[in-house]
Amino acid sequence: MNYQPVIGLEVHCQLKTKSKLFCACSTEFGLPANSNICPVCTGQPGVLPVLNKKAVEYAIRTAIALNCKTAQQSIFARKNYFYPDLPKNYQISQYEMPLAEDGYLEILNAENAEISRIPRKKRIGIQRVHLEEDAGKLLHAVGSQELDYSLVDFNRTGIPLLEIVSAPEINSPEEAYFYLQTLKMNLQYLDVSDCDMEKGSLRCDGNVSVVAEPSNLELERKVAGSGKKLGVKTEIKNMNSFKALKEALSYEINRQIEVLESGGKIVQETRLWDADRGITQSMRSKEYAHDYRYFPEPDLVPLILSIDHDLREENFVAEIKKNLPELPAQRKERFIKEYQLSEYDAGVVTAEKKLADYYEDTVKKLQVTGFKLQIVAKTIANWITTELLGKLNAEKKAIIDSPIKPEDLAGLIKLIQEGTISGKIAKTVFEEMYNTGKKAEKIVQEKGLVQLTDEKEIAKIIEGVLRENETIVREYKAGKERALGALVGAVMKKTQGRANPQLVNKILEEKLRSC
Repeated sequence: MNYQPVIGLEVHCQLKTKSKLFCACSTEFGLPANSNICPVCTGQPGVLPVLNKKAVEYAIRTAIALNCKTAQQSIFARKNYFYPDLPKNYQISQYEMPLAEDGYLEILNAENAEISRIPRKKRIGIQRVHLEEDAGKLLHAVGSQELDYSLVDFNRTGIPLLEIVSAPEINSPEEAYFYLQTLKMNLQYLDVSDCDMEKGSLRCDGNVSVVAEPSNLELERKVAGSGKKLGVKTEIKNMNSFKALKEALSYEINRQIEVLESGGKIVQETRLWDADRGITQSMRSKEYAHDYRYFPEPDLVPLILSIDHDLREENFVAEIKKNLPELPAQRKERFIKEYQLSEYDAGVVTAEKKLADYYEDTVKKLQVTGFKLQIVAKTIANWITTELLGKLNAEKKAIIDSPIKPEDLAGLIKLIQEGTISGKIAKTVFEEMYNTGKKAEKIVQEKGLVQLTDEKEIAKIIEGVLRENETIVREYKAGKERALGALVGAVMKKTQGRANPQLVNKILEEKLRSC
C-alpha cells in the first residue's frame, strides 16, 4: 500500500509581556526557582485573576498576521487536570469560543520542489489561535546529579501562552519543518515572542497519522488535506528543535506504517520523543476534550474586543491591524524590488528580523555617503551572507552579537567603492575588524594597506616581474593565455595585494604586446 502522512501541529508560544497573564508577577527568565510567584499564579484560595491587556494585543496581532477571523467575543475556560506543575489543578485556557479561528499560513519551499516533492508554495490552514496560561516546570536533576524525585519551579506558571493549532494539512516532516520555520519568522517579526526553543518560549506537539491511499499523489494530498479521511493519530511531545521535529515525525510515520503492514492497529496515544535513542515512546493514552471537563472560567468575564462609548466605536482590533509591522514575506518581496536582490539573497537577509534590520541599516549608511543604491545593495548582501554570517555561524552567534556594526561594514565597503583598497585586501581588513572591533579606515592606515593606483609605479613593478619570469612570458606569447594569470599573481604578490587589479591587467597586457 501507499501511505500518505497527515500531520497537524500544535505550537505553544510564550508571549514576551513583562508580567504574567493574570497577575503582576515578572516573566523574566533564569531567576531563582519560585521567586516570580504570587498567590494568584500559585492558585491560593480566594484570589482573582486579572487579564493582561498586552497579552491580548499580542495574540490579536498574531491572529491577524495568520489571516484568522478574530472573534468579537471569546470566553476563557477551565481545563481541569492534575499535574504536579499545575498548582490550581486546572489551567485557564479557551475552548468553545477561542480568540481567533479559520486562518492560514503560506509556506515557501526554498529547496528544489521536484527533488523534495514538496510544493513550491502551499497554504496550511490554521484552525484556531487562543490564549492560555503556561504551567510550571518539573526538574529531574540538579546540575549533573540525577534525582530520584522531582522538584517543581512555578516561575513559568501563568506566563501568557499562545496556542496555534494547524489544520491536518501537512503531508511530510519537511513540510512541517517549513511550516514551523515560517511561523517562527512571523512571530519574531511581529515582536510578540523571542521564540527561543532552548528556553521553552516555543514548543511544538505533533499529531500524526498515516492514510492508505492510491498512488496518485494529487489525490492523496486532496484526501489528506480535506479532513474527510484521517487515520488514527498519535501525539508526539518533547520536540524542542526543528531537527527534533523532523526526526520525530519521520520515525513515527515509519513506525505506524510498520504496525499497519504487520496487521496491527494504531492506538490513539501521547508519545514522547527520545532524541538520544531516536525513537518515540508511549507516555499515556490520549485524552479527549471531555476528559478535561471544560467549563467557562467563573472568575473572568467574556473578552469583548469592540465596544461603544457614547456612540463612538473604539475598535481594538482595527487599531492593532493598522499598526501591524512588515512581515517577512512582504519584506522579502520589497528587498527584491527595491534593492534588486535575487530571491535567494533576499530570503537569507530577511530570514531574521534583526538580520534584515542590519542589512537595511548598512544600506542607509552607505547611501548617506552618496553611493547609488543599485551599486551597493548587492555588494552589502554578499558581504553579509558570505563573510559575516560565515564567521557568526561558525561561532554559533547571532547577528546581534556581531562585533562589526552596520556603520563599520558600510565604512569597509565605502573604501572598496572609492578604490582605496582592493576586494582582496578588504577581506584581510574584515578579519581584523571582526577580531579587534576596529574600524576599517583605522586598520588600513595602521597597516599601510591603501591600494596602489599609481600607473608609473605599477608599470615599474611589472617590468621587474617580466624580467624574472621570462619562461612564463614565452608561454604566453606561444598562446597559453592562462600564463597571464600567473604573471598577474606575481605582481600582486610583489605589491602584497595592494595593486589595483584592473590597472595591473591593463598595463601587463600592454607590456606583453610591446615586448
